[in-house]
Amino acid sequence: MTTTKQKKDILLNIKDLRIEGYSDEKWIEIVHGIDLTLHRGEVLGLIGESGAGKSTIGLAAMGFARDGCRISGGSIEFDGMELTTTPESDLRALRGSRIAYVAQSAAASFNPAHKIIDQHTEAPIQYRISKRLDAQEDAMQLYERLRLPNPTEIGFRYPHQVSGGQLQRAMTAMAMACRPDLIIFDEPTTALDVTTQIEVLAAIRDIVDQFNTAAIYITHDLAVVAQMADTIKVLLKGNEVEEASTVEMLENPKEDYTKSLWAVRSFQRPQKLRPGGDAVPVVSVQNIDAAYGDTKVLEDVSFDIYEGMTVAVVGESGSGKSTTARCITGLLPPTKGQILFKGEALPPSYKNRTKDQLRQAQMIYQMADTALNPKVKISEIIGRPARFYSGLHGAALKNRVDELLDLIELEPSKYYNRYPPELSGGQKQRIGIARALAAEPTFIICDEVTSALDQLVAEGILRLLDRLQKELNLAYMFITHDLATVRSIADEVVVMQRGKVVEQGPKEEMFQPPHHAYTDLLLSSVPEMDPNWLTTLLEERGVDNVGEAADV
Repeated sequence: MTTTKQKKDILLNIKDLRIEGYSDEKWIEIVHGIDLTLHRGEVLGLIGESGAGKSTIGLAAMGFARDGCRISGGSIEFDGMELTTTPESDLRALRGSRIAYVAQSAAASFNPAHKIIDQHTEAPIQYRISKRLDAQEDAMQLYERLRLPNPTEIGFRYPHQVSGGQLQRAMTAMAMACRPDLIIFDEPTTALDVTTQIEVLAAIRDIVDQFNTAAIYITHDLAVVAQMADTIKVLLKGNEVEEASTVEMLENPKEDYTKSLWAVRSFQRPQKLRPGGDAVPVVSVQNIDAAYGDTKVLEDVSFDIYEGMTVAVVGESGSGKSTTARCITGLLPPTKGQILFKGEALPPSYKNRTKDQLRQAQMIYQMADTALNPKVKISEIIGRPARFYSGLHGAALKNRVDELLDLIELEPSKYYNRYPPELSGGQKQRIGIARALAAEPTFIICDEVTSALDQLVAEGILRLLDRLQKELNLAYMFITHDLATVRSIADEVVVMQRGKVVEQGPKEEMFQPPHHAYTDLLLSSVPEMDPNWLTTLLEERGVDNVGEAADV
């Protein structure tokens, strides 16, 4: 960040923090003596790969340890209150009012049975900060500040009735409802496209400055943390690697591990060109329209995906990427146009498709946490589609599950009987890939499959998908808002905006000017490793305040 903040009062002071996790019937230390000091109005960035301890430390700042963990040593002092000895009843009163938490997965954090605004107003009403009508009015103002569409109405929808990006912004607004002294942001922009991310980052920064709120910003996106944090702390396997001001850390990282995080994603496979002659696409989307009720959401969408190739579909939240995937899979029948599979028209609804037609197209989902049943063993998660589509049972089914675990580079003997909560984020996503492969498909839709992963793990997933594509000759539709991922894995790119295809073509052509105006907006919105980037971008676009960001 470019502003210089006066370090007055210390709000949070953590000394020699030690946290243990329960595994194999014993307690094992997973956070090893971390120190952390945070002043009012200051933002501390915590970065590191999956398993570094970022979220565990962030939750500990609230005096909280997740199931299977315990705070085993050290001091956590918040505004003069020692949280390690504070009664749980007092901690509950503190959380949500003076300390708020913004989770990575809004979809998993909201209660699907209650309207968004009812969940937003619960804390200010409970803590007697405001009455219901005042809390609702404040919620609408925060929705407007965070550039949610129809801010006076969107809160009265249920979580499943808004996009993932919109839900993430609603959670950010909810965290700000009580104007807390400290907010823990745990990967709050992971699920957002680059244009929406700018609005949310600017809004978060604006509110932090306006209310002198301190924040811990947890992320694996180094360019994002550069825009948000005054200080960056690098973690690895529960240990501190180094800490410095953002500018110093970006310009002169001292440790080799930090330098490796700073490195640009190295994986980029050669671009394939679509076959000539009379080659028939595996999937051909032809002039489809689609609607949710009376609301038209897709208009005249067309593109082709050939065998062994990857087509990346990009665009901001609500552009129609996932809706197009729903049409292809038959979950949302198009109102016009058709989907062809190897030259033959598919029935619009999955209900009318044969088992073989269903088998041929599979999906890998964005959030493995919500896509995998936490109470079902890995062997059953992978084995169920193999049993359903191929009729395998007994030893044949076990052998097939073992083959699939080997294929995704997870040792069968170690993972066969595990449950999803026992796996890291990257391992869960590999299980999602194995589940899709269990049906022996020809075509796979990858829906933001790396957005929730740190850069090192994401690169491993991209390399795995590339290897599987070569070995099995798969066709991929890769839905993403990460243009670095597009550069890494795509052969062709389809750019969508407001339910329409605005530009498409081979990857190399798409990244070369001239671009469609919207494509240019996407490309220019990718954060850079410069702490002044966001401020400069908003100034170049003529944005005087956060509220104007989405209108430019």
